[in-house]
Order: sequence, then C-alpha cells, then structure tokens
Amino acid sequence: MARRGSGRSSPYKRPDRFTKQAQREGYAARSVYKLQEIQRRQPILRRGQRVVDLGCAPGSWFVYAAEQVGERGVVVGVDLEEPVSRPPWAKAIVGSALDTPAEVLREALGGPADVVLSDMAPRTTGDPTGDHFVQIELARRALALAAELLVPGGAFVCKVVDGEDAPAFVDEVRAAFDKVKRYKPEATRDRSREFFVVGAGFKGATAAPPPP
Repeated sequence: MARRGSGRSSPYKRPDRFTKQAQREGYAARSVYKLQEIQRRQPILRRGQRVVDLGCAPGSWFVYAAEQVGERGVVVGVDLEEPVSRPPWAKAIVGSALDTPAEVLREALGGPADVVLSDMAPRTTGDPTGDHFVQIELARRALALAAELLVPGGAFVCKVVDGEDAPAFVDEVRAAFDKVKRYKPEATRDRSREFFVVGAGFKGATAAPPPP
C-alpha cells in the first residue's frame, strides 16, 4: 500500500480514533479496521487458508490475515517495501505486483489461493483523475492475478478509488464471481473516494477478464 502525500496539512497525517486504536493494538496502520469490518460483515478469511495480500506494506492487513488463517494457513504479501512486521507463517515478496508472475506467488503459497486481497494504491500526485486511473490499473492487475491464482469458489477483496472507470471495474468483478458487494468501512476517512469491492464464489479463470 503506497503512502500518501507527506504535506504537513494532509488530513491523512492527523491521528484519529482508528489510528490510536491501531497503535494500542500493535497494528502498523489504521487500515486494518477496514478489512476487519469487511470480515465481520462478510467472512472470507478462515483457518488453514492460503491468502495473497497485494500491497501488503506497512503490514496491518498482512498481520490480520495471518491471524485469521492461523499457523496452518499461509499468507504471501507483495509490496515495493518490506512490511513492518509479520508472523512466521507469512511470507513477503519485495517487488511490484505489476511485475510479479502468478507462478511465483503460487509457489510461495504452496498451491492455489483461497483469497486474494488488494489494498494497493499509487503514490498520490494531487491530480484526482490521474490518480484514479492509475489505481484502477492496480485493481485490474489484482483481479488478473486473482483469476490466475484462486480456487473455484475463492474470494477477492480490492480497494477501488471511485471515478470514471470504477463502475466498469466492478462489472468485471461481477463477471468473475457469483456474489459481489461494495463496502465503505467506517474506518475510511470521510473525504476519501475509496471503497472496497468483495467478490465471493470465484467462477473460474474462464469467467475472468483477460490480463491487462
């Protein structure tokens, strides 16, 4: 998960109750509560699963997913930066998800994935339209990897920045999964345009769109 702009006036630098809660509970970022709410509303993470976490740094989703699957499960994360922390049964690949082949992830998992998570976002430039299109490119890459990695019936959680291409992307997810829902968790900041699309019941690689 790329960091946002570092300007002193950025609202993302101001600690709120979720930031303080993450600090108390030992998570690297407040974003863990977005995934936690999704899991509460639509449980997709279970003991013993194989999970891929795209955009895993600084590590809050990474650690939470590993906690949910337990020591009999496996979580493999990919990010340009090393996550701050990880349990011993979680593995991190430092690199770009745009360049990491599905075969590398499948080998690290020890088999196909049950769940693919993506909290990927670009480094923001201040141009909302440009940032939206770059983020949708990351989301489509996540969906393409999910199509190659997921077992039939598997699940997909992906961050989306709302904008011109967002409805088309959600339709692409609908084509590949039996059940699709949109969530905007409480931990999402008020001014943020992000939401999360959750696909359950993966139909198989033939139902997914071709890789971008």
